[in-house]
Amino acid sequence: MAPGKKEKAEMSAFERKRLENIAANQAILKDLSTSAEKIMPKPVAKPKAATTTRKRTTPAKREEPRPTRTSSRIAGFEADSETAKRKAEVEYEFAKEQAKAKKLRVSGDLNYNDMVVEGKKWNKDDNFLSGIMRGAQPNVRTFTEDDIQETTDEGLKALREKMSGLQLYEGYEPNQIKITPERIYSLGFHPSPGKPLIFAGDKIGNMGIFDASQAGPEVKAEDNGDDEEEPDTPEPAITALKLHSRTISSFVFPADGNHLYSGSYDSSVRKFDLQKGVAVEVFAPASLDEDLPISSIAIPPTDQNLLYFSTLEGSFGRHDMRTPSDTEVWQLTEKKIGGFSLHPLHPHLVATASLDRMLKIWDLRSIKGKGDARIPALMGEHESRLSVSHASWSAGGHVATASYDDTIKIHSFPSAGSFKVGHDLDSDAMEPTSIIKHNNQTGRWVTILKPQWQERPSDGIQKFVIGNMNRFVDVFSSDGEQLAQLSGEGITAVPAVAQFHPTQDWVAGGTASGKLCLWM
Repeated sequence: MAPGKKEKAEMSAFERKRLENIAANQAILKDLSTSAEKIMPKPVAKPKAATTTRKRTTPAKREEPRPTRTSSRIAGFEADSETAKRKAEVEYEFAKEQAKAKKLRVSGDLNYNDMVVEGKKWNKDDNFLSGIMRGAQPNVRTFTEDDIQETTDEGLKALREKMSGLQLYEGYEPNQIKITPERIYSLGFHPSPGKPLIFAGDKIGNMGIFDASQAGPEVKAEDNGDDEEEPDTPEPAITALKLHSRTISSFVFPADGNHLYSGSYDSSVRKFDLQKGVAVEVFAPASLDEDLPISSIAIPPTDQNLLYFSTLEGSFGRHDMRTPSDTEVWQLTEKKIGGFSLHPLHPHLVATASLDRMLKIWDLRSIKGKGDARIPALMGEHESRLSVSHASWSAGGHVATASYDDTIKIHSFPSAGSFKVGHDLDSDAMEPTSIIKHNNQTGRWVTILKPQWQERPSDGIQKFVIGNMNRFVDVFSSDGEQLAQLSGEGITAVPAVAQFHPTQDWVAGGTASGKLCLWM
């Protein structure tokens, strides 16, 4: 060996595994971008318009780090001395500031390397509490095969048999698909009809991506070709990205399928480019100190430059993504808005659900009032006995809500397209056409149950999914008939966050331990 030169150290097993995980994540992202390019035509290039960049009037100052907590006894201070008291107060205030700083969102755009989660193996045995749910009876069915066989309506029976025939994904068991490290709050399917890609957002801002077309452990074991040793059970490939600093509450895929929008309690909305692996901040309050926790987002198909959002503070906003300063926020209630939706065909109609026990229908074509009293025109409202968690429009004009009074209500507005500006919906029109008894007592450890319609069902039948506290996912039709109660071996927690694929009969469910259940 030449003097002055050292032999390169052999790479450790941990470092080799870390590099393999990074390569696998990058390969999945590349595959996502390839799929998006194949599915959706590339848009025609347009001349770049002048953009306005939001600037802070006062640049943020970085504070000098302060000393950590030290021992007063070693420093020679008496326990009750004024010096010791002042020292304790300073340390207390510093601890509060540090806790507050951890909750602040990360401003600006994020590249793939900024978001990728390295050095963290999401063990399927991580210690997550599922809690004790009032009234829940794990694995006790409320809809059985007898209900299907006793159905006298042939059309309904055929639909029930079809939806109940969905099978739990066989590639991996649910306990193996740990798609996020913390509790799942939101799910989204890529709109591709040929490849099941599921996106999950969790409590601390992580986004997990799972490709259900990947080969499972049995297939990989057969391809191993090593008969002498028992092959290790391979884990599913999951892309892990740190997209936000707090809970990801909502996902939206625009029509092109090349991007994914995410809303978060950290007061921001990001646009994630599947091809470039870049997350651009498309909305956030001008000040980093302003807290506007976003509970839900929507983008109307008629104008994909407009972003609508609701907040945990009871406000509802509209933002033009072409102009950063073009944002209007209306205070609709003093209570939390848990969720809202736009009518898929008539997006000027908005349904909101809030902690004040109200379902409300608004018309965005008419904005009334002045100053802080300026809000969209209220068309009608319906009050439940307890808080309403979510309001979801179907393309057929149905609004499904879930309430803590243990009901799912379906309100029907088949002539919504003909509503004139200023149209009022009286109490009779706002009465639910179907009321379904349903245990919605999620408690502290399970994400709130929310009904989600299939956006563009290929069979033309309007249906929605919602989690079931007995560890199932329920499927209902627009007239309140139950179509299926999806289950399977290996489901050990409530798949509380349920989501339909926009067109295919694929259903995903997410649990409090970050696990994914998938029926196809």
